[in-house]
Amino acid sequence: MDRSGVNPETLTRTVQDFLSGAAGAVVLEDGAVAFDLGQAKYSISGEHSKCLLHLWSAERNTVRRVLDAEVKSGVLRLAVQRLGQTRPSKLEICRERDRRSPTAKKACRAAYEHKLRRALERHFPEFGIERLTTGVDLEKSFGPIYARGILRRGQSGLAVLGVNEQELQSSVDAALTFGILWMDVCRGNFQGQSRQLQNPHFWQNRPEVGHPGSSAHSRSRSFFVEGLCLFVPVGSSAVVRERMAHLNQGAAKWRLFEFDERDDAVVEVDCSDRGNVATRLVHAPNESAALERFAESIARVRGILPNCELAVLSAAEIGFRWRGLEFARARLGGGTGYGSLGRSRTLNAEDTERDPESQSPHPVAQNATRVGHPVSNSPGPLHSECRQEIVFGVGAEERVLEDRNFALFVQLLTALREGRHPYGSRQSTLFRMHPERWLESLVRSDVSVIDERLETESAYSQVPAFSAADRAMLDVLTLTREGRLAVVELKADEDIHLPLQGLDYWARVEWHHARGEFERFGYFAGREIAAETPLLLLVAPALHVHPATDTILKYLAPEIEWEFVGIDERWREEVRVVFRKRAGQFHHGDSEARRIGA
Repeated sequence: MDRSGVNPETLTRTVQDFLSGAAGAVVLEDGAVAFDLGQAKYSISGEHSKCLLHLWSAERNTVRRVLDAEVKSGVLRLAVQRLGQTRPSKLEICRERDRRSPTAKKACRAAYEHKLRRALERHFPEFGIERLTTGVDLEKSFGPIYARGILRRGQSGLAVLGVNEQELQSSVDAALTFGILWMDVCRGNFQGQSRQLQNPHFWQNRPEVGHPGSSAHSRSRSFFVEGLCLFVPVGSSAVVRERMAHLNQGAAKWRLFEFDERDDAVVEVDCSDRGNVATRLVHAPNESAALERFAESIARVRGILPNCELAVLSAAEIGFRWRGLEFARARLGGGTGYGSLGRSRTLNAEDTERDPESQSPHPVAQNATRVGHPVSNSPGPLHSECRQEIVFGVGAEERVLEDRNFALFVQLLTALREGRHPYGSRQSTLFRMHPERWLESLVRSDVSVIDERLETESAYSQVPAFSAADRAMLDVLTLTREGRLAVVELKADEDIHLPLQGLDYWARVEWHHARGEFERFGYFAGREIAAETPLLLLVAPALHVHPATDTILKYLAPEIEWEFVGIDERWREEVRVVFRKRAGQFHHGDSEARRIGA
């Protein structure tokens, strides 16, 4: 990668083009993950004959001068120079988080299959092992990531699904979805399982790879699959445990194990013990005070893009969105950082000579366009003499608004107005970005379109709720007219994980509700929240509902009152309910359909 003739403008364009299509990419330095662009931010500039890449997160802040760039096999490889050093080093930005080769993945999964078999033989000696496989069965949504099989003892059996320690945490968290589907396949996917399994014709003509069949069939054609045994790596079970705790305990036996591949150790996890659940809720900000505080910034942005949406993120930060897509933030600058990722910074070429790399997550903006006067009329830490700054960009890119880049800001807002509307070009990046946020903005404007029981005046969007495993953002949290909490989870595209992701959010809301934290933390001011457990509403376009959704929903705990709402495919033009399903009942929406404008 030695191309001395590459100029800074070309390098800047190469890096920008790659990063614009690499949402959620990871940045590696010296072989280790330095930044996750699903959470971190970046800015890039190509001025003064130098291409500078700035990356920052809550943990660290890094600036590199880019000397050369090459894109190969989904990886952007950069030759970079640390500030104050002359020797170049390497930086890699990978679209795929799992950087193993297909051959390495296959070998690892095959080895895990053998390890899991040995562990089952040792720890479940009273059971016989039916065929164990990582074979692909796309018809039933099974890929090669998970090992699947059956433990059998006489006339009863247990479905088995395991995931190895080399897979991504997201694959571990998703294991329960595929475990439920595998168990259901083993049960026959029919009502009256015992009757079906005892039918001598049931297993005929079902030779799919990994499907319970020939070996079981040769010994006996009637056995009952009682439940699921799920095996995950050590220390990775938090999300799966919480989900499993809210499944129907009367529909199946649910057992979760942590499997240490190195020591062949298997430890069962108690899913009923939620005493140490680590989740916390953030306080609801005073929206009217925040909007008043940022009145000048709001006027400036809305002077260019009228009617853009405002989102109060905290007492010291607000977001600007266009049809759900965030394109700018206004925040208090020049002091302690309040945002989740600290402060962005605009770098001048001379910074490369005089500014060593900072590990502070709160760099101070240079030459920033400041708005308003020092803040001194708000409580707590906001008494400090802070001025406002505006940062802009879509996705992970972010830069401080300055006089010299104001034209770029106007250009971005113009592109949003002209391209991100219901009849915009489907080929436009701005049109395609974050469709769920677009749908959320429409639902948030009148959440009663989804269910007439819901109150629009009380709706919150993107409510942060933290757990030990991740930082979750509830799509919409609202109340019914009777004061009952309702969790609304939205998907704009087909997603097999919708039911259990909705279950995650429901469980967190239920946890905080049981402790009275919504009232104490300032949510739904002036309203009395009913003691009932929350409602769960799952929303998706009617033709983009994954075929496995019904199967997963039927295994949710009976105390969870859920509703699935299918909306018209043309939801960008207007949101219209075309069917709804509650506890297995479909209601076609012709007579009850309601609409909201795009």
